[in-house]
Formats: sequence, C-alpha cells, structure tokens
Amino acid sequence: MGGFQLMLVLGFSVLAIASCNEENDRNLPVISFEEGYSHLFGGDNILVVRDGKAVHLSLDERSGSGFMSHDIYLHGFFSASIKLPADYTAGIVVAFYMSNGDTYETSHDEIDFEFLGNIRGKDWRIQTNMYGNGSTSVGREERYNLWFDPSEDFHQYSILWTEKHIIFYVDDVVIREIERTEAMGGDFPSKPMSLYATIWDGSNWATNGGKYRVNYKYAPYIARFSGFVLHGCAVDPMDNSLRCEKANAPESFPETITPKQRQAMQNFRMKHMSYSYCYDHVRYKVPPPECVIDPQVAKMLRRSDGVTFGGGAKRRHGRRHRHNRSLSEDASA
Repeated sequence: MGGFQLMLVLGFSVLAIASCNEENDRNLPVISFEEGYSHLFGGDNILVVRDGKAVHLSLDERSGSGFMSHDIYLHGFFSASIKLPADYTAGIVVAFYMSNGDTYETSHDEIDFEFLGNIRGKDWRIQTNMYGNGSTSVGREERYNLWFDPSEDFHQYSILWTEKHIIFYVDDVVIREIERTEAMGGDFPSKPMSLYATIWDGSNWATNGGKYRVNYKYAPYIARFSGFVLHGCAVDPMDNSLRCEKANAPESFPETITPKQRQAMQNFRMKHMSYSYCYDHVRYKVPPPECVIDPQVAKMLRRSDGVTFGGGAKRRHGRRHRHNRSLSEDASA
C-alpha cells in the first residue's frame, strides 16, 4: 500500500473551493450532478436545474429527499456549495456526509456535516461528526454557530479525508481538524465511502430535543446544492486491493494545515463553537483518549453539559440504497 498511499498524498487538494464558482483555487474539476451523483430517495422532490449544474432537495408532507455518489472513495477532497431553507426551519436536518453503512452495517465509517434547523429568528446550527469501524457508542460531535446566514446565499462546505487527517471547511475557513492517533485505535474511518446529501424530518431531536417540530405549513423546504467536487480515489468495492480506478492530477498538499489556517481555525472555534464532545462531562466522565483539554475552551463550553446524544437511533433514507445513519438526539438547544 505504500505506493498507493503516496499517490493519494500527491492526488488531493486541501484548499477550500470558492462558493458557486466553476473554477477554484486549486483548479479542481467542478462536475455536473449527473456526472457524479444519482437519486437516492424522494422521487420528484429532487429537481435538477441549471443544465445539470445544481440540484434542489425538497422536504414536504410526503417525503424528504437525497442523492448519493456513483462511486465510492478511499480518501479525497469532497465539496458542495449549499444554500439552506429560510424562515421557520425547526426540526429540519440537511446533511452532506460520507458513509459506508450499506456495505459495513456493523462496522461502518462516517464523516458528517449536519445542518440543524431552528425556529424563526434563531440561526441554523452546524454539526460535524465522525465514526470509525462502527464506533457509534463514542460520538465525536461538535456544534457551531456560523458568522453568516446560510439561507441567504450559497456557501461551500468541504471535507478532506486522508489516511491520517479529516479536515472540515466552511468556505476557505478550516473549522475542525481530526488527527488520527494511536489512542483512537480503530475508531478512524479507513474503508471506502460514498458521498450523500439529504433533507429530512428530524422533529424528534433536531431542535431543542424535539420541542419544536417541522411545520409543514411552510413546506416545501428546499435545500439547494451546486459546485460539486468529487476529487478522490474511486475504488472498486469488490477489489480487495482497493486500487484507484482513476488517476487524479498530481497536486501536492501539506500533511497538516498551515499556521495561518490553524490560527483562523482557533479563532473560529473560540468565537463560534457551542459544543464539543471532549468537554461534555455528563456524557463522558472521562474524556475520550484522543481529547486534549484546553482550559480556555473548557471555560467557554462549561454550559454545554446537559446536551445529550443517542447513537442507537437509525434512519433508513431510501429503498434503493440500504444506508442506515446514526442520528444524534439532542435533549437541549
């Protein structure tokens, strides 16, 4: 695997992609919906627009909707430009994520962006999470507020996944870095995954632990996606060697984020992070072993105790693709 891993290191970019642009700073290809994705569930609640360059996912009384990538990937840089529904959005969950739960039902990997709706006058919240090898009993959720209204315009949300790192971007800002450590053991995504995007009714947990539910008087709720980037190592799931099916442009990237990016990330987290699993003393009497406790962050998040999550709930997103997602059940805003 040494040569294969070297090819991955040479193959992917870490820089985020400018919102809604057909080109980006690293000249990564922006593809049409049909080139990279197919319908997952929702029927005519999925609408492809702008000559295939964008897609609308709708939620109404009948159904949510979702799409998934044609290929599965072992590492890469994956991105989409997203505009979320506006006004009253309580109970709504919009997700952009990677998973292999259809193939590895008891040992699945997952990397998540989840957007949690809110009541009128309250902001959307963004949640990131990661599971490895079926480690759903140890949720690694973080939640943040954003410095903009994600329903007013498109913004780029990106995931970089390598053998040793996972990096989440919002536009050109790194908001979270997960580094693979020995303490994690097998709890780091290591098997090929597909890309997914969905919108669905999470009334039972998404807003104030189910206090505020989806109000279909305001339906349809529409999440808009464009700027699709699937820059990864596509593999054949039946090939045990996990060789790439396509060679990517040999663009190098640093193994870690730059000092400037790290400082911007720290500034973002101090200002906008509202929850981190590492500081949840109700959930974890002893923080998971990979956590490094920062006293300043601990002081900032001292009120986050009492936010509880449940990894046991599952949701089936469609008959075409047997993908079970682990849902976080929020008992408190």
